[in-house]
Amino acid sequence: MINHTQLTIHEAHKLLFSKQVSSVELTRSYLERIRKVEPQVHALVTVIEEQALQQAQQSDARIASGDINPLTGIPMIIKDNMCTKGVRTTCSSKMLANFVPPYDANVVTKLNAAGAVIMGKANMDEFAMGSSTENSALFVTHNPWDLDRVPGGSSGGSAVSVAAGEAAGALGSDTGGSIRQPASFCSVVGLKPTYGLVSRYGLVAFASSLDQIGPLTRDVTDCALLLNAIAGHDYRDSTSVPYPVPDYSACLGAGIKGMRIGIPKEYFVAGMQPEVAAAMKTAIAQLETLGAKIDWDVSLPSTPHALAVYYIIAPSEASANLARYDGVKYGYSHKEGANMWEDMEKTRQFGFGPEVKRRIMLGTYALSAGYYDAYYLKAQKVRTLIRREFDAAFEKYDALVTPTSPTVPFKIGEKAADPIQMYLSDVCTLPINIAGVPAISIPAGFANGLPVGMQIIGKHFAEETLFRVAYAYEQATEWHKRAAKI
Repeated sequence: MINHTQLTIHEAHKLLFSKQVSSVELTRSYLERIRKVEPQVHALVTVIEEQALQQAQQSDARIASGDINPLTGIPMIIKDNMCTKGVRTTCSSKMLANFVPPYDANVVTKLNAAGAVIMGKANMDEFAMGSSTENSALFVTHNPWDLDRVPGGSSGGSAVSVAAGEAAGALGSDTGGSIRQPASFCSVVGLKPTYGLVSRYGLVAFASSLDQIGPLTRDVTDCALLLNAIAGHDYRDSTSVPYPVPDYSACLGAGIKGMRIGIPKEYFVAGMQPEVAAAMKTAIAQLETLGAKIDWDVSLPSTPHALAVYYIIAPSEASANLARYDGVKYGYSHKEGANMWEDMEKTRQFGFGPEVKRRIMLGTYALSAGYYDAYYLKAQKVRTLIRREFDAAFEKYDALVTPTSPTVPFKIGEKAADPIQMYLSDVCTLPINIAGVPAISIPAGFANGLPVGMQIIGKHFAEETLFRVAYAYEQATEWHKRAAKI
């Protein structure tokens, strides 16, 4: 008997197309799986069972009429910082605990148009600020490979929903590694698209010049299919680029023989776990076996400054974006102060968690009079240098390959009291957001029984190249076929 909750999107599509399974049956299987494993992993903030089954019925009617595309009838999960009309969107924060948006995010509209079935919203670090999903104001999400360990963040709930078989695919957002790092920790595929390729309309803003929505899936084919559905220009997002969207799945199988791949030495950082470095070297050797030309002598010298640049720019933008939560217009509101100013102060004191408040204070300080030039302006100049270094590298190489994370998933609570150690978790992913280029994380082995991810980086709008490399590696290995024993 087929286990529906272990199917890839493209495998489920074939069964739906051939009428061997209905979308209602598929959705019921996933909802039953959610009931079974959710008490252990705590990946979902909201499950919309009745609405999901209604969507599944509509999808079955659509399939019966011959109107079917790769996502029609496929059960999906959405990160809880993307607006869903009539469905609570909390950003895993007390500030928005009861916020119900009056409209859908652009990506949600696109999934609905494709006939996908949206089953619920995924837990996350509060307002997407974190690397472990421990910063959720609601509950901590657990890694299905080891329930005592974190799933990564901030899209931890989305990654876990796929890895634990609660959904066929999910959407996350990535500001400094928030799709790729949890993908690595949970042994799934996660893509951060080129900045501007996917509309941010309806995404609750963290750092507007860095945020990007992307897919989390079981394999590379599914990732390409999901990107096909959500990519494209949107006039409602001023940063959306009118770039033609190809069929990303069409490039799969083209092979990588003769492709030039660089390995930037700065990404093999001090403190990287030796087992992770060993797994990466084995993975890179596999790419060479597949015909790629590997160059280990690549340098991106400004990379060590990326962490400092990110933690000036992102908190600065966050302090501006989160100023809207004042207890007046929407969201949590403290009403017991002596006056409106005290109410506003208390709203933020009690509505935001410690990590969010920490970043707001960092950003406000960096933007304050007398410090703007010393911090924010200088960070923007170094950002330009980092982007130029990537541009120069892509004149010579088709893609760059690095570890996604310098470590395997760490234990829950291990880094919670040390923000600097937590921030270092994103050292391999931050530069990609700073430069605005695309990158994908794919399963690349295990170290001490825990997942290791390989990150493939491309030039702007070179997602097809990333999919070619990722698919070639995936098909030559078995890592993506392993499932968490939960």
